[in-house]
Parts: sequence; structure tokens; C-alpha cells
Amino acid sequence: MKTVFMGTPEFSANVLRDLCAAGYTPAAVVTTPDKPAGRGYETKPSAVKRFAVSQGLPVYQPDKLSDTEFLKILKNTEPDIIIVVAYGKLLPETVLTLPKFGCINAHASILPKYRGAAPMQRAIMNCETETGVTVMQMEKGLDTGDIIHVLKTPISDTDTLETVHDKLAILSGQALIDVLGMLEKGTAVFTAQDPELATYADKIRKEDEIIDFSEDSKKISAKIRALTPFPYAYSTFCGKKIKVTRAETIDSLVSAKPGTVLAVAKDYIEIACGNGALKVYEVFPESKRKMPVRDFINGSKISVGDLFGI
Repeated sequence: MKTVFMGTPEFSANVLRDLCAAGYTPAAVVTTPDKPAGRGYETKPSAVKRFAVSQGLPVYQPDKLSDTEFLKILKNTEPDIIIVVAYGKLLPETVLTLPKFGCINAHASILPKYRGAAPMQRAIMNCETETGVTVMQMEKGLDTGDIIHVLKTPISDTDTLETVHDKLAILSGQALIDVLGMLEKGTAVFTAQDPELATYADKIRKEDEIIDFSEDSKKISAKIRALTPFPYAYSTFCGKKIKVTRAETIDSLVSAKPGTVLAVAKDYIEIACGNGALKVYEVFPESKRKMPVRDFINGSKISVGDLFGI
């Protein structure tokens, strides 16, 4: 089966790596144009491009998929199927209908739940105990196509965006390899999504990063894990932003005002929440490096009764 692969971030590159290892090396790879990144705004290629170039694969980076020259190249490639994984752009109908088997997408959720841009983050934030990967037939709507295959994995109380990302990248490769085999054998079954069960995972906004200590400690912990290692959830202390990078919940009755420091120990700070408390073990203070909380304690003169969130 002749394939074209479309993707951009590290998640996609990991999937592409697995496809190539399984013998599904694409005839062409499509990714977004190189973009400025880092402090120096140096123009850098996407993770998918870096991997594709290392394998000697043809790479195309159109500004628009409707570009006449690009469509001509795509038609001349004559793909049986186009595989899309976190490409970052909507596909026009001219691309969706071009291959024999159309376009398939590996989406990082159990559809129809968490359609949209941030399914992994939103699932963790909402304290879901399970997530997965759905391979679907693509159509004009946002993640609305028929479901072909689903693989699931649990979300634990210690999972972060990083660990869920890595698990789902592996599952995405497995799921796509399964589906390509089904299509080759003619055994694939296409199941329509129930729109009444659909939910949307909006992209992470600036306000989503703020820790509200009046919330339940489990909800706060989930937010911290959902935004680690980027962009991190944060509060403020003495007027400065403090990103919290590692914490755990304490199920206990707390009468103090939310955000109050309840204890300062050698390796943690305990903070009151609306329900329960939070033990913070690692922070990323404004204009400083990420550090164990003991280093933050030594440098900030924090004490019991101090308040976070002001």
C-alpha cells in the first residue's frame, strides 16, 4: 500500500518511526514550514521533517494544502492512502478525496470524546481514568469521521502530559499499523460517531494555566500534571509567578484559607485547597531554573501562614 504521511510534532515523528519500522515507509512526507523557535528565534524544522530527512524521505512543506503545485505533486505521487497525525492544518476536500482509501487520522482520544486541539491535556485535567487512540476516516468536520479502530490505556494519578503523550504515541503507531493491515485485507469496519456523545478539547488558554487553590486538591493536581512539561500550571507568591511542576494531594480536612501554607518541611510545602491540601515538591520560579522545593524554601524565606495566589 502506497502511503503519504502528514504530521508535525514529536508525537507524529514517533508514529512515523514506527510505521517505517513496520514496513510502511511513506512515498512522501508532508509537514508544516520551518518556524522560528527558542530564545534566538532560529528557524527550525519540525520533528517530522528531521526524522524524514534522516531516512532520506521526500519532504514537502506547503504553506497551503490547496496550493496548485503541491496538489500536482501529491497527485503524481499516487498514494493509496494518506495518514495524518497531528499535522496542524485542516485538509481540503481536494486532498481528502484524492487517495483510493481516502485519508485516515490517529487522534489522541477515545472518540467521540475530546475532539479538537488538546485531547490529552483535557482528559488529564478532567480526572479521566482512561484515554486512548482512535483511527478514523477523515472528512470535512473536526474529528467527526467514521471510527475504524480504537486502542485504550489507563490514566494513573501520577501520569503527566509527558507520560500520556509517550503512551499514546506508541499506541498511535500500533493502531495505524493495525488499520493498514485491515484495509489491505478488506476487513476494516467503519462505525459512525454518535454526535450526542461528542465533547471538545479546546486548546490550552492562558487562563487554564492558573492554579485556583479554592478548588479540590485532586482537581489542582490534575491540572498540574496535564500541563507538565509544558506550559506548566502556576500560582503567585509575593507577586511573582511560581510554576508548580510536581505535587501530590492530601485527603484531609483543612479549615485554613485556600492558598495558605500549612507546613514547610525539608522537601515539600503543604498548601491548603478548597478541599484537601497539596504537597508541592518541585517548582519553577519566575526568572529562575526549575528546582526542588527545598531550594525554593532556602531562597524565599517562606513560612507557615504565608499565602499563594496573591
